[in-house]
Amino acid sequence: MDEYGQRSRAPGPPTAPSSRGSAWASSTTTSTQPQVGTATAPGPGGQPSGAVLARDEVEWAQRTLRSVSQAFGAKVVGQARLQETLLIGLLTGGHILLESVPGLAKTTAAATLARVVEGSFTRIQCTPDLLPSDIVGTQVYDAGKATFETRMGPVHANFVLLDEINRSSAKTQSAMLEAMQERQTSIGGRIYPLPQPFLVLATQNPIEQEGTYPLPEAQLDRFMLKDVLDYPTLEEEAEILHRIDAGVFAAPASAVITLADVERLQALTRRVYVDPVIVRYAVGIVYVTRHAELYIDPTLARFIEFGASPRGSIAFIQAARARAMLAGRDHVVPDDVKALSHRVLRHRVVLGFEAIAEGVPVESVVDALVATVRTP
Repeated sequence: MDEYGQRSRAPGPPTAPSSRGSAWASSTTTSTQPQVGTATAPGPGGQPSGAVLARDEVEWAQRTLRSVSQAFGAKVVGQARLQETLLIGLLTGGHILLESVPGLAKTTAAATLARVVEGSFTRIQCTPDLLPSDIVGTQVYDAGKATFETRMGPVHANFVLLDEINRSSAKTQSAMLEAMQERQTSIGGRIYPLPQPFLVLATQNPIEQEGTYPLPEAQLDRFMLKDVLDYPTLEEEAEILHRIDAGVFAAPASAVITLADVERLQALTRRVYVDPVIVRYAVGIVYVTRHAELYIDPTLARFIEFGASPRGSIAFIQAARARAMLAGRDHVVPDDVKALSHRVLRHRVVLGFEAIAEGVPVESVVDALVATVRTP
């Protein structure tokens, strides 16, 4: 049995299913984790030179993130995974797609996160008649000065909430591609950088599909994570009602850190150590999504139309670094990657109509794919 199990072979150009590789499997049997404050050489995971975190840096990050978490928890009851997802987005600058039925605090969570870090926040309600200029901005003619004046759109903010993004037309959705990827907008032939940090939080409703426009794969791929929210528990819902009666939600959240603190947190997150073995583990998971027929049951592999792009591997490593930082570690462990598999891959592994007709959830396919890759 090699690194991927009995049906697997080592990553590389597709060959006959009978070919098997053992070199990679043997290289992933052991993994060393650096101690805080010790020097580590750069690896293929993009680790900057001399980047090992000092203990006081990790402790400062923990205190800062704890204050953000407490302020967030005062306004959002439960939703622990949602909080982790948003904090990962904050630490990496990666965009987040949230899916749930109405009323599960998606908008509240996004607005609260912006306020507690003292960032600017805009909410864009997506509708079929929304135009690209309504998001990006436009040039308005000033008759008095006989000149055109540039008016920035609501996308020029630190935190941008695209509420029900799938209700906007494809033309309007495409207006966000440049902003999300290049962190800039083009208005009247000029380029305008977006403020830093910049984070897009988009929501969509899975149960009301009339009058919606499904997001194209090119745009879905630009979201680092996609999280699907669930209903609160009995105790959490009772706590929501208690806080409403107590007036907890009436006052806006107060800032507990600054944007300068956010930038420092992001810089520290980029220095979290990722062992080359962990990098290959993440890349291996993404690889098998593209060649599923060689690794998982053919009856399940036939549901997959397209696997994840290299952005999936990038998202795994960046988000794993952030998750390690949230846990107070200066290094990534395999569980960081495995815990993120649904959020990284559920919008990148494209299933065909047959899977939808038979009610096969993408998460079950992702679980089968991840199970074929040996955990370091």
